[in-house]
Amino acid sequence: MALAAIGAGAINALAGGGSILTFPALIAAGVPPVAANVTNTVALFPGYIGGILGQARDLKGQSRRVWLLAPVALVGGLLGGFLILMSSAKLFQALVPWLLLGGCALLGIQDRIRGALQRRSGALGIGWAIAPVFLGAIYGGYFGAGLSVIFLAVLGLTIDDSLTRLNGLKQALSLSANLAAVLVFGGSGLVVWSAAAAMAGGSLIGGALGGRLASVVSPFVLRLTVMTIGVGVAVLFFFRY
Repeated sequence: MALAAIGAGAINALAGGGSILTFPALIAAGVPPVAANVTNTVALFPGYIGGILGQARDLKGQSRRVWLLAPVALVGGLLGGFLILMSSAKLFQALVPWLLLGGCALLGIQDRIRGALQRRSGALGIGWAIAPVFLGAIYGGYFGAGLSVIFLAVLGLTIDDSLTRLNGLKQALSLSANLAAVLVFGGSGLVVWSAAAAMAGGSLIGGALGGRLASVVSPFVLRLTVMTIGVGVAVLFFFRY
């Protein structure tokens, strides 16, 4: 699980979608699906803190946006976290393959979304971002794979700013949604803390490695690898459950 987290940290630094790697690792280690999802969210949370620190300068001048949208993401993350805890294990097992396939699809169109956002000729206005951010945060609290892509697409359509600054704002919203989920999960009794600790350390190491490998590893190849793993695990879930 620690090795999977190292790989996920590197993948998140280079291409995104690392949770599609760590969630199956927890399942393979014998952790039940709901507990695996909860543990995965807690384990990868430090990576969001690192993302904020890495893009702190891109958030300068965006305090109004953060104060408006971060609480929305926080409340959505809380709701999503409570939903997963209230859901039956059987329902979650039935949804997992579809959630994995959805995350893989979002990962696959990530470059297209970024390209479209860079070519956009206008924006709707920040008020239009509130409802989509709330819904995206609910999804993030419930499962989370591909949440960053959802947030970036929403921000690009509603706010007229550079992609780099929007990416920094996306980091703040992702941190808020996942912080809410972690707060809910922390006292649930479902977190496998030994695995979470090992994976948290691994993700930090992987993130550092990913930064060093950025110039020699193709993000496309990494993304394709993650998508292949995600689709494979989804197929296994279809047959198993």
